[in-house]
Amino acid sequence: MKKGILERLKEGVVLGDGGYLLELEKRGWVRAGPFTPEVALTYPEALHELHVEFREAGSDVLQALTFYASRDKLATVGLENRLADLNRAAVRIAKEVAGDRCVVAGNLSLTWMYEPNDKASHDRVRKLFDEQLDVQVSEGIDFVIGETFSYLGEALLCVERAKKTGLPVMVTMCFEMEAKTPEGKTPAECARALVDAGADITGINCLRSPQHSLPLMAEMRKAVSAYLACQPVAYRTTDKNPDFTSLPAFPTELDPYQLSRGEMAEYARAARDAGINYIGACCGAVASHIREMARVLGKLPEETRLWKKGGEKAMSAYEYYGHDKK
Repeated sequence: MKKGILERLKEGVVLGDGGYLLELEKRGWVRAGPFTPEVALTYPEALHELHVEFREAGSDVLQALTFYASRDKLATVGLENRLADLNRAAVRIAKEVAGDRCVVAGNLSLTWMYEPNDKASHDRVRKLFDEQLDVQVSEGIDFVIGETFSYLGEALLCVERAKKTGLPVMVTMCFEMEAKTPEGKTPAECARALVDAGADITGINCLRSPQHSLPLMAEMRKAVSAYLACQPVAYRTTDKNPDFTSLPAFPTELDPYQLSRGEMAEYARAARDAGINYIGACCGAVASHIREMARVLGKLPEETRLWKKGGEKAMSAYEYYGHDKK
């Protein structure tokens, strides 16, 4: 029987997957701007292939591509009436690829309806979350990930609704230009509030690079003893612009900012050494990143492909290797 997320975490570090929407946009299947997950309906084979890449790279978890698959966000591309179809298709694709190897996470994200001082908006957000969860749970997800919440208040609503499913719940925050939420809450305060609300796993995802995420994760680690997750973007951000969406290159000129596979491996090592339990990545992270992270974390051997000819260095079997010495 397949081990669940909490059982895997109890045994050691869990490796998440990488980014979906920006990668699928790069491949031509998603429109830049709204970044909505209609690819689950329009080009399901493209989504299937990306899941396969992450699975083969060593991911323990595959997330259903239901980020921004809430009614309010889907309305921006005229798909608000396909909400159930899209959420159902995304979970089925992830489950088909996962098989008995990976656990499948349903996914909720920030909405565009939350207003901190408007209780009516809170009820609207609850309804949005419930709509997605009803479909995802019926399709057999293994646990729930709620992610990319700027407002702690909205993240707490996500915990509230997700806990009603009876499944394990992971909810993570994102921090924009400042290391505080719009309500003025620090990473440590967010971690404590989310754990107190019942989240099994909490942490940080998206917006910031590993360099600008790990110090905030350290604050969370000091604040709580619960399982922590870190899923940064695989882009190089700066002290002036720690949020990658604030870079002038966002969203379609980010290629020069993408971190190397070696840099992402170093991030995985640092996160493990800092006591992070769930180590993954977000926008910009592709299979080669996840593969090197898996090797650092001991989930994949150094090399699995046959190598019969040549020396240890890459390309040493190439006919003209060493021509620079002539």
